[in-house]
Amino acid sequence: MRNNEKCAILTAGAAVSKVANAAVNKFAGGEARKGIEFLYAERVRQLFFRNDEIRDRGLTAPDDIVRVTDLAYGEDPQQVLDVYYPAGPAGGAVDPPEEAQQASLFPVIVSVHGGGYVYGDKERYQYYCMSLAQRGFAVVNFSYRLAPEFRFPAQLEDTNAVMRFLCENAKTTSGVVCIPSGGNKTTSGVVLPLDLSNVFMAGDSAGVQIAVQYCVAVTEPAYAKKLSMDIPPFTLRACAFNCGLYVQDPRKDRMMMRCFFDGPAERYTEKMDYAGNLSKHFPPSFLMTSTGDFLRERAEPFAALLTGRGVENEVHVYGDDKNKPGHVFHCDFREPLAKICNDDECAFFRRHAK
Repeated sequence: MRNNEKCAILTAGAAVSKVANAAVNKFAGGEARKGIEFLYAERVRQLFFRNDEIRDRGLTAPDDIVRVTDLAYGEDPQQVLDVYYPAGPAGGAVDPPEEAQQASLFPVIVSVHGGGYVYGDKERYQYYCMSLAQRGFAVVNFSYRLAPEFRFPAQLEDTNAVMRFLCENAKTTSGVVCIPSGGNKTTSGVVLPLDLSNVFMAGDSAGVQIAVQYCVAVTEPAYAKKLSMDIPPFTLRACAFNCGLYVQDPRKDRMMMRCFFDGPAERYTEKMDYAGNLSKHFPPSFLMTSTGDFLRERAEPFAALLTGRGVENEVHVYGDDKNKPGHVFHCDFREPLAKICNDDECAFFRRHAK
């Protein structure tokens, strides 16, 4: 990102704090029609959208990636996903569909986007996810239902619905296939070359909390039962958690939690105790933060929890006192440190593939 563009973006933590204060003030002034959490969500969406537009300005889809877009995994308009994977001897075989049945399978990265539960979709993450696909993976980039319009456990349910969709449709599905050499075409026989025996979960910011909770449900059947969640059959090999909100803090995350829960958070204590249910079966984890990340302090306590439960983990802090990459800097893959970080994460995934 160019320096003048960086100047246009407020530090994320300070920006969210200002948004919360503005929402409180407006609510106190009697101007709220829907409630304070809806005002907060609207302001966060406006701010984050502007910042993401600056970050992604001028980007286009790469020529070496096949894109299967706008697959519906649920009935709500937000419940859609894309799949990206490398073109070439394997990826190029998607056209025609019959040939794709002979294509090689790619290890799968499932990306859970951030946005404080109230913002984000697959369009905001498409370029970042395609850059991961260029490293030899099939990458699943999905939108989920956002708070406060949809409260917990909607986001967790959507993550599981994505996995169920992939398990049921990895062989054939329907959608728009964007092939570098042939443009876009709609087909009823798309073959998704997904190796569901090598699935990796990646999340950032609030998406980390969703991803961590889901990974506990995947590896702990008793906890999944508490959530009334039926986990589909796939093999989760490892995770990457980027600039993460690992466990909600009622003191620091008050407005996000007000958006996330339908009523007092105390009602959900048992279902939200994923940290208490985490065991040695949790997948190996790559924890990433940076010297300019306002959630940096959240990484080490979660790493200590993993270590205490016997879970392999690595903590990576990018940047130094002079170069301080900000929150979720890895999504701006034109930045040199973002490239290094994403290379490191994909190398971590490859080491755990079988």
